[in-house]
Amino acid sequence: MKSKLLLLCFLFFLSCSHLLLSSSFSFSNSTKICPHGQALALLQVKQSFSIDNSSSWDCDYFGGTTSYPKTEYWKEGSDCCSWDGVSCDLVTGHVIELDLSCSWLSGTIHSNSTLFRFPHLQRLNLAFNNFSGSSVLAGFGRFSSLTHLNLSDSRFSGLISPEISHLSNLFRFSELTNCGLYGRFPDNDIHLPKLELLDLNGNQDLSGNFPRFSENNSLIDLYLSSTNFSGELPASLGNLKSLQTLDLSNYQFSVSIPSSISNLKSLQTLDLSNCQFLGSIPASLENLTQITSLYLNGNHFSGKIPNVFYNLRNFILLDLSRNNFSGQIPPSIGNLTNLYELDFSDNQLEGAIPSSVNGFSSLSFVHLGYNLLNGTIPSWLYTLPSLVKLDLSHNKFTGHIGEFQFDSLETIDLSMNELHGSIPTSKFEPVNLSSLYLFSNNLSGVLETRKFEKLINLTYLDLSNNMLSLTMSVHSNSMLPNIRTLDLSHNNISGMFSWNVGNDTLAYMNLSYNSISGFEMLPWSSMSTLDLNSNLLQGPLPTPLNSTFFFSVSHNKLSGEISSLICKASSMGVLDLSHNNLSGMLPHCLGNFSNDLSVLNLRRNQFHGIISQTFLKDNSFRTLDFNSNQLEGFSKIKSPFMCLRIIDLAHNDFEDEGVIPECIGNLNSLRGLNLSHNYLTGYIPLSFKNLKMLESLDLSSNKLSGRIPQELTSLTFLEVLNISQNHLIGFIPQGSQFQTFGNDSYYGNPGLCGFPLSKRCTTDEIPYPSQKIEAKFESGFDWKITLMGYGCGLVIGLSLGCLIFVSGKPEWLVWIIDKNIHKKIVRNKRSTRGRGARIS
Repeated sequence: MKSKLLLLCFLFFLSCSHLLLSSSFSFSNSTKICPHGQALALLQVKQSFSIDNSSSWDCDYFGGTTSYPKTEYWKEGSDCCSWDGVSCDLVTGHVIELDLSCSWLSGTIHSNSTLFRFPHLQRLNLAFNNFSGSSVLAGFGRFSSLTHLNLSDSRFSGLISPEISHLSNLFRFSELTNCGLYGRFPDNDIHLPKLELLDLNGNQDLSGNFPRFSENNSLIDLYLSSTNFSGELPASLGNLKSLQTLDLSNYQFSVSIPSSISNLKSLQTLDLSNCQFLGSIPASLENLTQITSLYLNGNHFSGKIPNVFYNLRNFILLDLSRNNFSGQIPPSIGNLTNLYELDFSDNQLEGAIPSSVNGFSSLSFVHLGYNLLNGTIPSWLYTLPSLVKLDLSHNKFTGHIGEFQFDSLETIDLSMNELHGSIPTSKFEPVNLSSLYLFSNNLSGVLETRKFEKLINLTYLDLSNNMLSLTMSVHSNSMLPNIRTLDLSHNNISGMFSWNVGNDTLAYMNLSYNSISGFEMLPWSSMSTLDLNSNLLQGPLPTPLNSTFFFSVSHNKLSGEISSLICKASSMGVLDLSHNNLSGMLPHCLGNFSNDLSVLNLRRNQFHGIISQTFLKDNSFRTLDFNSNQLEGFSKIKSPFMCLRIIDLAHNDFEDEGVIPECIGNLNSLRGLNLSHNYLTGYIPLSFKNLKMLESLDLSSNKLSGRIPQELTSLTFLEVLNISQNHLIGFIPQGSQFQTFGNDSYYGNPGLCGFPLSKRCTTDEIPYPSQKIEAKFESGFDWKITLMGYGCGLVIGLSLGCLIFVSGKPEWLVWIIDKNIHKKIVRNKRSTRGRGARIS
């Protein structure tokens, strides 16, 4: 019986094999090769473009695909259906798909291009090429069978041809992203009933209203981000019943979200970030039960966050950051059990974080910084098993920092709060921790450097502005091998600093405002910024490393001379040695050892001797402060330091007398000028009328003579003027800012008359146009004298450079200078208008 069954199975197998072979043979014989006309058309397409690998570089970097010249392998006489990027119908041989994406093509597609001679084409992909100057032509409307069209990142531009609406079979009109399209998008209804995807993202010059879709639509994904569309979101938005993704980010709306959005029951991703929406979030949001990702960040939403999250359990990402939400965090947030990222940062939320949550086993990113939240940090935040980043910075949290239970953390930011107590040991456990920010709290206690030995991936550590002290162990040298930024400033660290962490990686270290007395060495080979100001450093000046850009040891007790080795730091941009006991002559190389040196501060030391001429050529100085030294000698220059903002040469003791150089009038960026308490003679230069940005001018306690130039009334920003204690004569100019200055601006000049002085002018003292005075460099006073070392003038010293104010770096210096200038000007302004004008 068994043998018969085996025989039957064998016969059945032979029968099936015969049928399969016959079918295969018949099928292969019926397959058509590419028609000659289509092969010829493809070759003409090839010839219409040049090959340039730079045309597809976006593909290699962003497209996730390696680009190559597909058309290079198209050869005449071969079957075009076998060509790279070409697919044909297996029966008719008609070309039904062209995938020329990432093919290095460069050129323009014209209306008569043979590209449009494929009426059976179903898929066309021209992404990641360079068709600069080409528009979405009417020819695309001939592809009546087209279901997929991708033109993204191919540098199309111009208007969208209305013939596109003829593509009634189109499923995916994708990927007109970043094409440079411009003009107005058609206002008529879109009648593409099979269309599932429309992507116009990144066409910033494409304007119009939100596209109107009929009720008979199949749209699933709609991307209109970063376009110039504007206006309201229409109520017809609710017609998109099948919509799963709606991305309107960076879209110019100015009203509220329509309630009809609640009709989008299939919606999974809604991105309305950076759209300028106003008002509140509609409570009907709770009807979007399928939603997983909601981006409403960067708008002007206000009011309370609605408590609508009880039934929205599919949420994975919720971003409401950078709005004006107030009130408390809604307790229903605790029901979002699948949540992966939560971002409510940069609002005005207050109160405590909800203390009760259901799970949050997948929650990895929590951003609640820049709010007004208070109370203690809830215990559940310390027990999240998947937590990667926790940001609670810039709030009002109090209490102690708890112990974290898991080591998944990579970033912890609890800075700018009111936390107190010691740093828990769990902070030193997560082996993946790369960033730890606890600055500006009330933390105290002793930190032992050996506790950091497990943090082998730590890159950024900022514990500044606390009350921490540091104990350095003998084995601490090999710790934190990947650290790049270390900020321990404004703490209670004392004694010798021997924690030589990150010898090969540390680029930024700030130990300022401590009580550190010295270093065993400076071993860091990659150091760019080293700030040691306001400590108790003694002995000789430590030599900065060659890679250093910012070096500050101001307000210490350093002594001795500056070694010429400092000039090996050829990348130096800011060098601050002020407020020490340094002495000797300045190295000749100090004037131009670095092309980047813009800030040199030697204020309040004991340097002496002649300043080298290297300071006057081939340098980039923007801030130069030699105040309170015994330096002398500067070569004559015609246009010194064109970007200076403040010049303070007050309280010098020049051996000879001289005039004010006319060239100071060329310093167009000057905001403050103080030459008081010297022995300057001659006239006030007429060129001062060019200092249009000048806010403060102090020429008091000199021996200036002649009249006050009437042209100075054109200085409309001038708020502080002190020319007292000179030998000036004649009529005080009237008009503009001069109407605001009091008597003390002019006292000690018995030859002056007119408002605001009580002395009236006689006929021969009436004002007349100023005569141009060529103030030349005389033997007594020139630029080799003016920068000798000067006393307490406008606080800042010699200049405040345009580089700092344009770039905003370094921020600490900009803040200090802005603050001091503002205080000084306000104080002097009050003095000028009240008690007088003694601003020197």
